[in-house]
Amino acid sequence: MVVGDHVTLAGGTPAVIRPIEAGDKARLAKAFSLLSDETRNRRFLAPKPRLTPRELRYFTEVDGCDHVALVAVHAEQPKWILAVGRFVRDPEHPDTAEFAIVVGDAYQRRGLGRALSERLVAEARERGIRRFTAWMQSDNVAVQRLIRSISEHLTYVPQGGGARQVIVDLAA
Repeated sequence: MVVGDHVTLAGGTPAVIRPIEAGDKARLAKAFSLLSDETRNRRFLAPKPRLTPRELRYFTEVDGCDHVALVAVHAEQPKWILAVGRFVRDPEHPDTAEFAIVVGDAYQRRGLGRALSERLVAEARERGIRRFTAWMQSDNVAVQRLIRSISEHLTYVPQGGGARQVIVDLAA
């Protein structure tokens, strides 16, 4: 049995949300390889064919305080990473953290992004983080909807090139 928060996705898929582990590198690389080009582009705001060994270390070897990352795995096949969400505290503004989330294509629009983001918000608040910042493509309606589910207090900052930053007030 996988230890973590159990959730059931729309359609009945059982999943578990748990902290990422250093041993998840190969599973994360596999999950990333299964993402569509569009999903990768929306997450990284640029083409991204693969994760480098350095990126895999950064994404999986987190401190759990200033860099928190959670994965959603299939409850019956725990080696399958379905989604990843994280925040990284801004060292210059310790009450602010950059937030990012990616959900595997087959699991999008099934409530997983919302479940993962709710847990990230709770983890952030426990660590004194009052604001998330996130970068997104201006036309990414799904992420905009997800972020609005976190807080009604949002500020959008255009960045050019079809991207924008959103500042999410978690304290409100």
